Formats: sequence, structure tokens, C-alpha cells
Amino acid sequence: MSYGHPYMCSGSRTARRTFEFGKTHVVRPKGKHQATIVWLHGLGDNGLSSSQLLESLPLPNIKWICPTAPTRPVAILGGFPCTAWFDVGELSEEGPDDWEGLDASAAHIANLLSTEPADAIALYSATCFAMGRYGNGIPYPVNLRAVVGLSGWLPGSRSLRNKIEVSHESRRRAASLPMLLCHGMCDDVVPCKYGEKSAQCLCSAGFRYVAFKTYDGIGHYTVPREMDEVCTWLNSKLGLDGSP
Repeated sequence: MSYGHPYMCSGSRTARRTFEFGKTHVVRPKGKHQATIVWLHGLGDNGLSSSQLLESLPLPNIKWICPTAPTRPVAILGGFPCTAWFDVGELSEEGPDDWEGLDASAAHIANLLSTEPADAIALYSATCFAMGRYGNGIPYPVNLRAVVGLSGWLPGSRSLRNKIEVSHESRRRAASLPMLLCHGMCDDVVPCKYGEKSAQCLCSAGFRYVAFKTYDGIGHYTVPREMDEVCTWLNSKLGLDGSP
């Protein structure tokens, strides 16, 4: 199963951006359907390659939804166009954040989960869930149960704590959401220090259940040991029983 979806985002009355998302690939559960997870690919990749990885995992009760990001110019690549969930600039707290792109992708993911028992997606969606709204103020409609992040970082981290602290309900949701972040120590695309800073930022903002795991000698890719830990963690946090 695959499909595409356009999303229009307006940051002001004069500027409107339309994002054309690529094909979404779905891996059906081999056993009883107990959870649905949206798995986001990395920069320049696509949903097909994600689905091929996930269909081999020993998680028979999960339905995997693997969307493909829009193709857009990416600043960190000198404007070269590739699939990206948002425009990636410099990897620093001082760098500009593509809020329109982030909100468009988070809304697309929430739409994919709108008829599913919602479970795990990416770091920015976790912050939207905690705040109860997107960065543009529109209410966030999905209830999340767990979040996994591999070799990534959290955009907009410098303002997260202030946004969470202003609301008791935001603090409650942040404190209830388990998160697993994994990073290779030799990652030369997204250096491990940015993953570690993201984990620290989430903890300081009130996310109480953040696990950050590192892997010696591993770069910007996944390895069987990492995926084994992801499977074990998901089974535990989502209460999967492996039944047919």
C-alpha cells in the first residue's frame, strides 16, 4: 500500500508553501494488531527502504507506516534538493529552525495516525504532543505512547523548556511519554554530541523517561544490535505479547 499527500502551510498572509509528500509504504502486522508506528527515514532516503528494514524485525504485532518526505532544497547541502522532513540548516542551537516544514511534516504524520492506535513517531512530534499544539498554534490531535529516535537531534530545542513549563497539562504529558534515543559515537553526519544535547534538553524540559544509548564504532546508520534494543524497548513500553 502506498499513497502521497500534499500539505499547504501558511506562515504569513504573503508567504505560502506547499509540501508534496512522497509515497507511504505500509508493513502489515503478521500477528494480532496491537500497535501502529510511523517510522521516519533519514535525509535523502525514502519510505520503501524503511519498510524493507522493518518487515524483517521480530515484532509481529506492529503495523509500520513508512512515509516519504517531500523533495526540497536543503540548506546544509548547499541547496541541493533531496527528501527531507524540513529544511536542515546548521546543526546548532543558534541555527534557524524551519517551523513551517516541521509543522507540515508533523501534521502529515498525525494525519497518517488519525485512524490508528497511535504509538511512536519522531522527536518534534513528541514536543507537539506535550504542548498540545504545533509550533504554529494549531491543536495537535494525536495521543502518543512512545517515541524512538535514531541518529537524530531535536530542532527548536532552545525554546522547548519555556513552552512546556507554562502549562500543567504540557508538563503532565511530557512526564508520561517514554523516549528511546540511540546514536553512533562515530556519526559524522549528525555528531553524537547533538543527540546527547537533545536528550539533555528533553530531560530539562520535563520529559522524565528519556533513555539515551550510544554505540562505539558506529556511524550514521543502524546495526543489528541497535535494532535488537529498539525491539526489546518497544515490546516493553507498548506491552506487546507477540501473539498471532
